[in-house]
Amino acid sequence: MKVPTTQDIMAAPANGKPSFHIAFCVDNNYFRAMGGTIASIVANNPGQHFTFHVLAFEVTDDHQRRLKQLEQMYRVKTELHLLDLASFTQFSHFLGHSHYSLSIFTRLVIPTVLRGVTDRVLYLDADILCFNSVDELVDMDISGDIAVVVPDAPVTLQRRVAALGLKHNEYFNGGVFFINIENWLAEDITAKTLDTLLTSKTDMRFNDQDALNIVLNGRARYVSPKWNYLYDLIHDLNVNKFALKPVGKAIFVHFAGAVKPWAAWSRHEACDLFRRYLDISPWADMPLDTEPRNTKELRMHSRFLYRQGRPLESLKWYVRYLRKRAAK
Repeated sequence: MKVPTTQDIMAAPANGKPSFHIAFCVDNNYFRAMGGTIASIVANNPGQHFTFHVLAFEVTDDHQRRLKQLEQMYRVKTELHLLDLASFTQFSHFLGHSHYSLSIFTRLVIPTVLRGVTDRVLYLDADILCFNSVDELVDMDISGDIAVVVPDAPVTLQRRVAALGLKHNEYFNGGVFFINIENWLAEDITAKTLDTLLTSKTDMRFNDQDALNIVLNGRARYVSPKWNYLYDLIHDLNVNKFALKPVGKAIFVHFAGAVKPWAAWSRHEACDLFRRYLDISPWADMPLDTEPRNTKELRMHSRFLYRQGRPLESLKWYVRYLRKRAAK
């Protein structure tokens, strides 16, 4: 897959459409990943102006500088929203009585933060690469919707519908959803989702994703899986396949599994593609992960090496996995 240069992208004429707003919720560890996502969006939509909103609790000066640098490189605007929990008094009950991570709270406040800034916003996870034009989404009329979502993988859908006791046979993956801000706020979706997290007696395995599915069951608009094409690199690596499988007409390819496209130690072709996008972003100087970084990755890497017929290397990495696990 050819990735255009910065010069190629900027040479394209502006399409004259309003800026399209996209939101991310990341911490400092995910800015590199988000940089690849943003570059892939811009590269595949050279005439479109974007406004990228980043919600976070704290961000280093270096990442703030790089984020602003995007405005010099491309036809984009960036807005960093540093969240102060004290300013969200309407959610104080949840924050004071919950064992859930603050990261769950972050994307649920996107409509509150962006009210008055835009009437609609696309939320994206930062482990996504854009493969095609988003024109269809830019032009989509969502005036009558609360949110536009994408169905999860069929097996996950059936399991979660049963586990959560959902009335309608539908379940979406929370990595991509398009929000009508006023309708979302008018229906009090954030508060209802937080309340569901606190009070539900069911197993909320996927936390806010499950809670959102309960609240929006039968009320969200579903669109094609091409807008959130789920790609699990582990499936490829378990059978020694390193080439990126064809993804058809997918627009957003979501690497939702435990192995990410910046895990260069996997030697998967997805890492080369991510690297090429990262190279046209302000995070170009940051290396990919040449070695596994946690116990889960160490154990997987050992397993992959064994299946590749490299038992001694596999054993070495398994010993490292055992040592790291013991040190916890």
